[in-house]
Amino acid sequence: MANYFKHESAYVDDNCRIGDGTKIWHFSHIMSGCTIGADCNIGQNVVISPDVVLGRNCKIQNNVSVYTGVVCEDDVFLGPSMVFTNVINPRAAVSRKAEYRRTLIRRGASVGANATIVCGHELGEYCLIGAGSVVTKDVPPYALMVGNPARRTGWVSRYGEKLLFDKDGHATCPATGEQYILRGDVCTRVENK
Repeated sequence: MANYFKHESAYVDDNCRIGDGTKIWHFSHIMSGCTIGADCNIGQNVVISPDVVLGRNCKIQNNVSVYTGVVCEDDVFLGPSMVFTNVINPRAAVSRKAEYRRTLIRRGASVGANATIVCGHELGEYCLIGAGSVVTKDVPPYALMVGNPARRTGWVSRYGEKLLFDKDGHATCPATGEQYILRGDVCTRVENK
């Protein structure tokens, strides 16, 4: 017996692994070969294509298609109507299924509503992609990215709060008190010992 919830209008194909406590809502389709972690929330009208991997506690909002080649680690948030691609140069008359590019969304990353993630890139852990942005390159951990094409306009904490660095490259998350260091274009969280 399944230990997850599936709305009666949703479809889950054979050969899927779905973790305990996951919820799959109205009119969604989980295709064959998917791996979905525990405690995920799959919103209305979502398509998870074959062989996609979602980690634990991922939140996929309404009207999102997660295409083959996408891997989301734990705690990833995908906002309403955001878009993935999986081929760089699609043509209806040319089959390019052997050319799908991998897109990796690292732990804790958030992608805003109506953003587009062009395939073949990595979104670093806890990065925040602004609504409507178009990501065309790799994104570093904790980066705040906005625009078309998306550009880094700052840094955010694991909690999603904007970080303000002092002249020595130190910042404190205003919500949690966690400490961060910025060296060049690399933001890291200071681990508590």
